[in-house]
Amino acid sequence: MNGWAAVVGVANSFTILKLTIETKVTYNEKLLNMIVDTHTHLYIKEFSNDLEQMMDRAINAGVERFYLPAIDQETFPDLLDLEKKYPAHCFAMAGLHPCSVKENYMEELEYVKAQLDARKFVAIGEIGLDFYWDRNFEKEQYIAFNRQMEWAVSANIPISIHTRNAMGETIETVKPFARKGLRGIFHCFGGSTESAREIIKMGFYLGIGGVVTYKNAGLAEVLESIDLKHLVVETDAPYLTPVPFRGKRNEPAYLTHIIEKIASIKKVDKELVEEITTQNANTIFGNFS
Repeated sequence: MNGWAAVVGVANSFTILKLTIETKVTYNEKLLNMIVDTHTHLYIKEFSNDLEQMMDRAINAGVERFYLPAIDQETFPDLLDLEKKYPAHCFAMAGLHPCSVKENYMEELEYVKAQLDARKFVAIGEIGLDFYWDRNFEKEQYIAFNRQMEWAVSANIPISIHTRNAMGETIETVKPFARKGLRGIFHCFGGSTESAREIIKMGFYLGIGGVVTYKNAGLAEVLESIDLKHLVVETDAPYLTPVPFRGKRNEPAYLTHIIEKIASIKKVDKELVEEITTQNANTIFGNFS
């Protein structure tokens, strides 16, 4: 190779490297500029009549990534269908919701394990403990919760936790797995400052949704002392609709109202809330879900 050819070769290599870096930077900037809904049930029947319009409203509002927690095997095919329809936007979890833990819970768990063995999922969820309605299947809920956390540790993927009327019990159940490196989100967090600090100490994030906009919920006061680096945002759509749409079906486009409320509580620009909560979501689920 003569000297001129060598110079040209170096120049071409530099151009390729520059384009590669610019592409990566542009992609990372795009990830930070989008809003992430870390917990939303867009695959259930409440969205069957206007799914495409709802997705358009969300994307136009800047919400471009949607993490879909599972409920049970009855609804799971619909979850996978939605992910397939919107592969650039929707990302599936697998798991058994504690309210779906009934007499057939072992059959349900076998179904979840079969799904996890068949392909990669971004997380296991939503899983946890729910003693709101009754405690008839309390023992079974603990078994299901522990079993699914074991799977998450083995697969090295995060979890999305549902807890209702069981915050203390849930935290204590998670602690041994957190010591093994398990991470994830306490979805729809509405607990005390003390609970928040225990969760953060375990390395988990707080999922903040529409409850933060409710006047008497007390969550705003809790978040005053919690750093944004510990928060992600969610809708839990179609449930827990934020003010000013409370009483209507929730949807991801409304996530902007949750972000605005958090910004008001923390006395920062909403753009900063968007950026940090998106960074946190990417840390949990990975940039390339």
